[in-house]
Amino acid sequence: MQKIVPADAVLIPEQATCAFQGEIFSVYQWPQTLFDGSVATFEMLKRPDTTSVMCLVDDKIIVLDEEQPNSGKRRSFPGGRVDEEDEDIIAAAKREVLEETGYTFKNWRIVKVWQPVKKLEWFVHLCVAWEPMGQQATAHEAGEKISVELLPFDEVKKLAAQGVGFLGESTELLNVVDTVEGLTKLPEFQGMTICR
Repeated sequence: MQKIVPADAVLIPEQATCAFQGEIFSVYQWPQTLFDGSVATFEMLKRPDTTSVMCLVDDKIIVLDEEQPNSGKRRSFPGGRVDEEDEDIIAAAKREVLEETGYTFKNWRIVKVWQPVKKLEWFVHLCVAWEPMGQQATAHEAGEKISVELLPFDEVKKLAAQGVGFLGESTELLNVVDTVEGLTKLPEFQGMTICR
């Protein structure tokens, strides 16, 4: 899949081999020549990328109250894992939003991408979706309990600034705009294009 990642992304080298394949995480190893000429085995983890979507409905933003086994309750934007079957990041975001909220949207844009841990090839893609086209029943997975709320911009901005749940990931973007409409004007994320 072709995707955009930060220009300073740390990627698993092409010569690395998969030493362990788990359900979500994989361990990759490779021989690395050190500055003194000796060779050591280096490792990195890899996992599927994830999406997080600020969904705009009129003058409000969708926020989830989500609970999963072994991780407790947290507030977040809709989103989740990018699957191998997904055509691209936006397709994954659309699928996750539909499953978790029942909403479909006309417009989509990736506005931020980051690598939370440099020893882990995993990227989070924050998107903005606006102009709802419809809503249907949700299709939550067996391992999640989700309630959907529509919150005013100022309340979401306050929750993000307080670092509530995963909303804090959007603080820098919420700080450069003053309204829900301002989120629709955020530029497309610019980074490095890779195929992984």
